[in-house]
Amino acid sequence: MRKLVLNLRLFIDGALLSYIALFRWLQPHTYLASKVVMPLAQILFFTLMGIFASGPGNAAFYAIGNAIHLASINGIYGVTMSIGGDRWSGALPYIFGTPANRLVLFSGRAFFHVLDGMLGVIMGLAWGVLLFGLDLSQADLGALALTILITTFSTSGLGLLLGCVSLVSIETMFVNNTFYFLLLAFSGANIPLTEMPGWMQSVGWALPLTRGIAASRQLIAGSTLAEVAPLLAGEFLLGGLYILLGYSLFRWFEFQAKRRGTLEAF
Repeated sequence: MRKLVLNLRLFIDGALLSYIALFRWLQPHTYLASKVVMPLAQILFFTLMGIFASGPGNAAFYAIGNAIHLASINGIYGVTMSIGGDRWSGALPYIFGTPANRLVLFSGRAFFHVLDGMLGVIMGLAWGVLLFGLDLSQADLGALALTILITTFSTSGLGLLLGCVSLVSIETMFVNNTFYFLLLAFSGANIPLTEMPGWMQSVGWALPLTRGIAASRQLIAGSTLAEVAPLLAGEFLLGGLYILLGYSLFRWFEFQAKRRGTLEAF
């Protein structure tokens, strides 16, 4: 029991401190720009472009897709920078040297980003309601909240994997931007999957967000939780797979660092 309590405290404290350090609360405008201004700009741009291309009747398609896609702001940028920040701040040698549970330390980096990512998606949906008349009256809001949670979790799993890549790369933002726009292009946020070539559909289903966006659209259209359960199960398992891959890569980097005697991952 004592070990469980210590691990839980390590998980919460590590998650909170890494999250606060990332957004630098002494300069809240940095947070507001990334959580309010940028999401609003993305939803406006792609929804208005979609309305121009296909008519106002499809505004909900673009508003929902881009609102759910906002989970990748925290999932990719936030989580990756939380992991990579240990390298740039000089904390990585201490993490590799501590006897603390590695999985608790590693997964904790994503915890508050999952919660904050959910807030970002909810804010995006609110913009859709206010600006484009998105109708949520038929949606099961509990099921929609669960969908947002699972989708944000899955995207954060990818962020943990990319965070490990940032431990050995100086092109962290290039990698982050690449995957951010890959999700924008392949997840079905702005292009229906059925209109994509087969290879693009295959890539889309292998990435987070795709199933979450599809499930959200179905729920808002009136579907039940049972009807979207296969999509949510697939999204959850995909997120777990990315976390497993990221953790395995993290432990391999640690092994290599200790073997070389550098206590660094590069």
